[in-house]
Amino acid sequence: VDVTNASAEERYHTMRTSVKAFTDSLLDLIVGTEETRQFVVDRLGFDELVYLGPDEQVVPEDINWIIQQAAKRGYPIPAAFMSSKPLAGINHKEFGVTSEGVAVFLEVALKESGIDPYKQPFTIKITGGPDGDVAGNLMRILFRDYGSNVRVLGVADGSGVAEDPAGLCQKELMRLFKEALPIADFATSSLGPDAALHHMTSEEGVRMRNSMHNRLKTDVFVPAGGRPNTMHDGNWHEFLDASGTPSSPIIVEGANIFLTAGARQNLYEKGGVLIVKDSSANKCGVITSSFEICASMLLEQPEFLAIKDEVVKDVLERLRELARLEANLMFREYKNYPGSLPFFSERISVAINRADEAIRISLAGMERGDETYRSLMPLFLKYLPRKLAEKAGDRVDERIPLDYLRNAFASCLASNMLYREGINFLEAQDLDRVPALALRYYAEERTVDELLARLDKVDGLSGSDKDEVMTFLRRGGVRSSLQVY
Repeated sequence: VDVTNASAEERYHTMRTSVKAFTDSLLDLIVGTEETRQFVVDRLGFDELVYLGPDEQVVPEDINWIIQQAAKRGYPIPAAFMSSKPLAGINHKEFGVTSEGVAVFLEVALKESGIDPYKQPFTIKITGGPDGDVAGNLMRILFRDYGSNVRVLGVADGSGVAEDPAGLCQKELMRLFKEALPIADFATSSLGPDAALHHMTSEEGVRMRNSMHNRLKTDVFVPAGGRPNTMHDGNWHEFLDASGTPSSPIIVEGANIFLTAGARQNLYEKGGVLIVKDSSANKCGVITSSFEICASMLLEQPEFLAIKDEVVKDVLERLRELARLEANLMFREYKNYPGSLPFFSERISVAINRADEAIRISLAGMERGDETYRSLMPLFLKYLPRKLAEKAGDRVDERIPLDYLRNAFASCLASNMLYREGINFLEAQDLDRVPALALRYYAEERTVDELLARLDKVDGLSGSDKDEVMTFLRRGGVRSSLQVY
């Protein structure tokens, strides 16, 4: 559909109609009815569990319609078909779930570069407006966590660009965020004496907006909006000055594919830029969707609404914890082995997916209630947000599909090994050995946890000695017990 010359109303109507069309097409394939089954060629042989998540241009109206249509079409658990529900869900923009992860990667990157954002000032430039999900929430989180230590020198979006070498007024940026307004609505009365606001209505405004991410010198650049492949193989050098120094030594990709792979590699090799790749930096949105899907399966809507605040609090804590695990691992691998940060980000994903698939295949014969199922259930309950597990953990057996649990068990086992032992440990294992190793690893991990609990109660060791012994056990106890090196 070509909407190039369409009015805003026509474009909006086209997007809503498109969402409905692809949703119905998907339901045609995954909801078996006498009407549709005769037209479907099933090469898989079993029912697929398909869940949808939000992306750009998907609005709450779409999400509500998708849930209602899934129920109308006979999808088994309609509330679980779509995440980011505005009421009985965890809306990504309302709670800033993607930005929480981006902020953690930004913090770790700053500290690895010698800046403690809690104690030292730093500067940042952002593409994506204050009305955007990732950019607006990121600004909110940075102001919440670091206060006056963070200075936003520039913000560019589809409406224009605002720049201030002293830092844009935080109060005004938050006004725009709360009122869902673009940067062009920045109040001129809140601009500093050396600040500038450019609108896209002039050629100069377009030029300044399009070049902001290259021109402004800041400690960090966060692309949290903008066109795909804005920085590519043909223009990456514009991010460097005449001496080859990058305008920002750190890039944390809040938006997907703002940079091409070639641009990342050239900026690393020629400018020494530390780049946190999008697939690591912004994965907390997907993780949130998985939590919401579980909640939709385990709780009725009134039950969820009654504990929603507590569930959201637990989810945000878990997101920060998981983001920190990956950020710390990525920078640890970067310091110890040759390669760029995106290289290690990709290896993390490949290693987890490789192990996940092998474990999942090995669990194909697992049935509810058997020994493997019972032994792995505590792992799944630990994965759930605390309040959700407390409220409905005893319903997992009857409400969560077995295939979903097989996938969840495999993902938890693979991720657990990787984040504790590193990329090389998992990459070095023969795929045929991975499933058995994962189960042994989990069993030994529980043994070490029990030993640590007993050791914590032992008298006779000084506090520092006990802490050191327990730290060694946490770091190497499981692997030593397995005798896998």
